[in-house]
Amino acid sequence: MTAQTGVSFPSESSSSAARTVLSDALRKADPVGARAVEGETSWRRNYLSHFRRAVEAGIGEPPAAHSIAAEGLRSAHDLMRFGDVALDEAIGGTALTQAFHTRTIRGSAEPETELSIPYRGERLTGRALHDQLDTWVADGVITPSCATAVKTVQDNPDWLRLEGDTVVVLGAGAEMGPYRALLRWGAEVVAVDLPRSDVQARIRDLAQDSAGTAHVPARIVTNGGDDSGADLLTELPAVAHWLDGIQGRLVLGNYCYADGATHVRVSMAADALAEHLTRERPDTALAFLATPTDTFAVPAEDVERSNAAYARRGATRLIRTPLRAVSGGRLLQRNYAPGADPGLCDAIVPQQGPNYALAKRLQRWRATTARQAGTTVSLNVAPATRTRSVVKNKALAAAYAGAHRFGVEIFDPATSNVLMAALLAYDLRSGAAPQREPWQDEAVNAAHGGLWTAAYDPRSALGLAAVLGIGALRG
Repeated sequence: MTAQTGVSFPSESSSSAARTVLSDALRKADPVGARAVEGETSWRRNYLSHFRRAVEAGIGEPPAAHSIAAEGLRSAHDLMRFGDVALDEAIGGTALTQAFHTRTIRGSAEPETELSIPYRGERLTGRALHDQLDTWVADGVITPSCATAVKTVQDNPDWLRLEGDTVVVLGAGAEMGPYRALLRWGAEVVAVDLPRSDVQARIRDLAQDSAGTAHVPARIVTNGGDDSGADLLTELPAVAHWLDGIQGRLVLGNYCYADGATHVRVSMAADALAEHLTRERPDTALAFLATPTDTFAVPAEDVERSNAAYARRGATRLIRTPLRAVSGGRLLQRNYAPGADPGLCDAIVPQQGPNYALAKRLQRWRATTARQAGTTVSLNVAPATRTRSVVKNKALAAAYAGAHRFGVEIFDPATSNVLMAALLAYDLRSGAAPQREPWQDEAVNAAHGGLWTAAYDPRSALGLAAVLGIGALRG
């Protein structure tokens, strides 16, 4: 990395940085776990167990969970750089080399006044949507609280417009983000994404055809043209300065994704913005989507449902014993020990790598610390979804194609992003109180897709799902 690359790691590798952050996160709450991270000699192979431990160490001990989150974020901020200065010195502490002005795009369509969610070729509204939510609950695809939250939004369609809030969508072009849904509902949105012509054209076209208002960062270029978009990695101070001038209550939503170590860098850029805005504008709310392919503590009712599925006779039960025998017990392990309360669903996918795990864990830590400080936070577990970033990985694409054989539903992006946007509206308008423990906040309103209630430990079924899915992909 060079000083010119903006948000960056120090000279050490991203793997070394991740070990530093995770060991620092655990040091006060779980010193033994911290030493285990420090002594790990095969990080890319064994990182999964350490990320799992960073969840386990906080269960039943809210102070420990809060310590892990706060210390992990402190370590990451101490470690990361912006050019030749510490990351936290970049915002407000350096001379701006770039300034943005605001381009506003107002759509002319009529706002939608009824919640509708696209699903398998239909747009579900009213009773049809209500029934589908009940079906997802009955099938173990979403939690009952998730269904209740979406039904509450159905009953309060005036919430959809989020009147009085301005939602800053970092990664406005992301498939899983709420940008499109919010505009259809007539909301006011700040759209931040890369200054690429294809990305900005999509952002502009969606806004023009919508009922909402989109504000886009733009710069004056030397040839007299106007160049829209912003790169959080290299233009972070300018983005922060620009957002400081946006009026009204802001809702800062991080929907950014990038491959490899860049995902950690952009997550840290977004986190620096979150820290800045919640400090300077205390009414700012924060929003995130949690990936289902992570480790979560889950309620006893999900454990019971999973163990009931494990006990039922079926095709997988007939082949379970021989498969476990030939695999040395690695295949088709049960998801939870009987009676676990809470259970621990460890669905981290090795193919996604340790940088992805760290980037998403940083977001969960920020949600935990912000919520404890009294900030309004929307963090909901989203279902596994056929996004472009996932299906370009052939192994994951095959596993997704075979996942239904193990009780897991894979969603289309169009369904996921509206479902999660509805949960965002609920979180911003319902005034629901935080839970007693951070893991319970993460478990409420979860749309886990069936990973939490499936009979088998997700990684122990992943390879078999991929084998069964190859045929479906070829077909």
